[in-house]
Amino acid sequence: MIKCIIVEDEVLAQDVIKSHLQHFDRWELVGVYSHAAAAAAALQILEVDVMFLDIRLPGMSGLQFLRHLSDPPLVILTTAYTEYAVESYEFSVIDYLLKPISLQRFTMAIGKIENERLFTLPEAPEPSGQTLQRTFEDHIFIRSNSKFFKVNFSEIRYVEGMKDYLKIHTAEYTLVTHQTMNELEKQLPSRQFIRVHKSFIISIAHIKAIYGNSVELDKATIPIGLNYKEAVMGLIGK
Repeated sequence: MIKCIIVEDEVLAQDVIKSHLQHFDRWELVGVYSHAAAAAAALQILEVDVMFLDIRLPGMSGLQFLRHLSDPPLVILTTAYTEYAVESYEFSVIDYLLKPISLQRFTMAIGKIENERLFTLPEAPEPSGQTLQRTFEDHIFIRSNSKFFKVNFSEIRYVEGMKDYLKIHTAEYTLVTHQTMNELEKQLPSRQFIRVHKSFIISIAHIKAIYGNSVELDKATIPIGLNYKEAVMGLIGK
């Protein structure tokens, strides 16, 4: 079962998410909280895989709440406001749902977590403490969900770090693997990839534009971290 909680102060929005969850047998709702403090206390004692998190909460916003969590579960943001979409990239959220949330759109978010295109539950490390992976000239094998997937470097749009595991985004699918960002960065060819943020590595070939503190890819806008901006701007110099 995928255990989840709802952190939402609007009763109507709570009821909508509860109703939508009833359509998915693999999901178990283990708690509903109206503010961040109660949710934080619950995360200390409950096993939670996914958190449906409203952005505008009383006392502390959802994004402020995420900044205080050292080991958050997977997060699906729920909000009536579009202006937080770019900022949400900082937190590596799974999806960003705009209210009112339709069942169709909710199903798409659920699908990112449970269907065959996104393997979200990280495997335990190998006995050596390392995930087995080998790097080749034009591809890498990524372990995800007890399988090894061959991923061509040319397919990778960007890599997103989520604490002890990574999301590897391509145009067609996303893989989640138990590995650190530093480990994978060493395995990706530096002539094809650049780290632009502590939580993001991007494919240079798929950059569409660089502006301000962001890099625009095909279908994503990635933040540029302060410590990485000089390297990113070096691409323009080249």
